[in-house]
Amino acid sequence: MQRLCGSFCESTWSRILVSFRSTDSLHLGLDLLIIIADDISGRVSKVLTETFYLRDNEQAQIVSGKHDAHLRMIEAALNVRIVPRGLELAISGDTTEVSKAAWVLRNLASLGPDLTGHDVHYAIKLAETGDRTTLQEISGETVVTTHRGKQIRPKTTGQRRYISAIAENDIVFGIGPAGTGKTYLAMAAAIAALKRKEVERIILTRPAVEAGEHLGFLPGDLQDKVDPYLRPLYDALFDVLGQETFLKYREKGIVEVAPLAYMRGRTLDDSFIILDEAQNATTEQMKMFLTRLGFGSKAVVTGDITQVDLPRGKYSGLIAVQKILREVPGIAFCYFRDSDVVRHPLVQRIIQAYQAYEERQG
Repeated sequence: MQRLCGSFCESTWSRILVSFRSTDSLHLGLDLLIIIADDISGRVSKVLTETFYLRDNEQAQIVSGKHDAHLRMIEAALNVRIVPRGLELAISGDTTEVSKAAWVLRNLASLGPDLTGHDVHYAIKLAETGDRTTLQEISGETVVTTHRGKQIRPKTTGQRRYISAIAENDIVFGIGPAGTGKTYLAMAAAIAALKRKEVERIILTRPAVEAGEHLGFLPGDLQDKVDPYLRPLYDALFDVLGQETFLKYREKGIVEVAPLAYMRGRTLDDSFIILDEAQNATTEQMKMFLTRLGFGSKAVVTGDITQVDLPRGKYSGLIAVQKILREVPGIAFCYFRDSDVVRHPLVQRIIQAYQAYEERQG
């Protein structure tokens, strides 16, 4: 046993002197106790207890979550036990899992009061995959601050790459499943560009024909016809700008929300243009949209190629454009995965279940 303990300490805790007497502790900002015990099968198992120190009561409440909800999430995912003791969190379990849990807690503690349940969920996923990108590195700078004072930041590595691509390219395609923030972040980037006076207006558009419904057969004036299709865009604008500012901007033509068909024949200068639900644009419509781009303008195209609602015989322009424009300089393609979903955790599992089902069906 002595030989095994010495080998374990040398390989796993280099340059750290470990005492196996339960009364001893290390004074390196955390206490470590390594317990070596024989399990039922006679093999040797390594159990580690690590104490994580919190700065003050405010940080303890933020990191632990309401009714210790964040701690319970970490326990369930990593199979560890976390016991709060004032400003200390005692983590016990398998050495590897305890190390992951401690890394997650350090990540959460670095975020401050904006910490959410999604941040906890994503930090756990990073730890499980061995990705040591910190949540602070992912968040980066604030994209925009909403009218309520909420800071909009990337929450996943996919979102971080997306925001960087928008800053560096004039045309960006954001492709991936629902709930990954493709449209919302594009909207936030557009509003930020408007506030910095990099553009003079924001234009938001969607294909007006979905599931076979044509505008001409719908009741009401143009606004009545298009509102149901464009409602998700309105919702995002309301959330960031507030309804009063949005209505003022729309009245002045600073913000325009219109069906894709109404882009034909126009040249859009000094504009930030977002085409949403682009999987429902035909190849011809996609070409028409992209060639509207004028001087000083930027375009972001978002969509999910697994959700095409075009009539039979019509080919999605979002699928075709990946083959046509992939090598063109100044154009970037960003792909989101189910790990980038920032809605309820069930949404991610639902997406994965449907993907598995569709693969089985061929």
